[in-house]
Amino acid sequence: MSGDLALGVDLGTGGARTALIDRHGALIAAASASLAEICPDRRDPATWEGAVALALSRLGTEADLGRVGALAVDATSGTVLALDAGDAPVGAALMYDDAVDDPAIPAAVAALAPRESAAHGPASALARAIVLQDRPGVRRIAHQADWIADLFSGPGGPSDESDALKTGYDPVARRWPDWLARSPLRAGLLPAVLPVGARRGAVTAAAARRFGLPQGAPVAAGLTDGCASFLATGAGRPGDGVTALGTTLTIKLLSDRPVFAPEYGIYSHRIGEIWLAGGASNTGGGALAAQMAPERIAELSARIDPEADSGLDYYPLAKPGERFPVADPAFAPRLTPRPDDDAAFLHGLLEGVARVEALGYRRLAELGAPPLAAIRSVGGGAANAVWTRMRARILGVPALAAASDAAAVGAARVALPLLAAP
Repeated sequence: MSGDLALGVDLGTGGARTALIDRHGALIAAASASLAEICPDRRDPATWEGAVALALSRLGTEADLGRVGALAVDATSGTVLALDAGDAPVGAALMYDDAVDDPAIPAAVAALAPRESAAHGPASALARAIVLQDRPGVRRIAHQADWIADLFSGPGGPSDESDALKTGYDPVARRWPDWLARSPLRAGLLPAVLPVGARRGAVTAAAARRFGLPQGAPVAAGLTDGCASFLATGAGRPGDGVTALGTTLTIKLLSDRPVFAPEYGIYSHRIGEIWLAGGASNTGGGALAAQMAPERIAELSARIDPEADSGLDYYPLAKPGERFPVADPAFAPRLTPRPDDDAAFLHGLLEGVARVEALGYRRLAELGAPPLAAIRSVGGGAANAVWTRMRARILGVPALAAASDAAAVGAARVALPLLAAP
């Protein structure tokens, strides 16, 4: 019988997570493994591989992996590695938060790339790829998700339109752009690119033996972890927004057209024929934690009326500088006046973050995205029910429950269409 479950494999900063879902998107089983269980070096591809293998081994104790009918992989956005002629890694990877030291590299890219390209800056995947190409014996550049997917479908596989974005891929024209051939990167090192969800290969005999998966099960082209987290929530219509309330405030909006505004840190991932437009603000949980401990926030939240206005005009930041929806490296926090009552102060802080969130979605709409129609929330802040009600009031749209906040579930959703008909 053909496999009736979709497998998602998520490789994040801290480890590997796996999820199995059925044809209706219901979670059947999940398992994880931290990178630290393998090796403390998060840049070592062998550590990634070990964590993925361990997570799958644990998943196999929870469910029958023989029922897997398709799979997809997501990983950190912008992490790249160099491979030799045998597709073995050449040294450590450069991670999504590794900036290149040579200012000539981003300057050369800036002289060629259009303003809307996501390849600008010293921390772009393209800048890191230019550094990697100079290692001895390099024959190919791959994104983290590409290399993990190759563990299942064999070496030399293609990339996807989501992971390739920050390496300079043009998601509108759906190809590597001509200007890349004039850049410092040897363009022949770049992989072929497929739409997210397209079949990139099938589980090899070696992978089937190693991981306990059915040989021949389709492997779908994957996506970045942020996009996978969005899809995991169940958001699926233009105007659906997902806010991640972590250390920072990150928003993504499902759009029927792309939005690019690099001056605000806004770019759009292509997921088939739809787009995820978004940006990241420096406000969020980190700015709140700079004012009071999480336990105190939870305690005081119970004293706040989320339907009432605080009367305060705060812009919470842990330190000066903002990326989105205001782009100003010297932008100063607004945290005064401070009431004597800590609950009133927290009311203003929570409201301030919510108003930044609302401004962010308005900014996307001003730039051509659809207006926000509904909001789902993930991250630690999503557990604060008072804040959720306050944000829904300020945003003026329904607050819907996220089906899941696990990127592995989002990756599994990408693989669902490749399941054979029952």
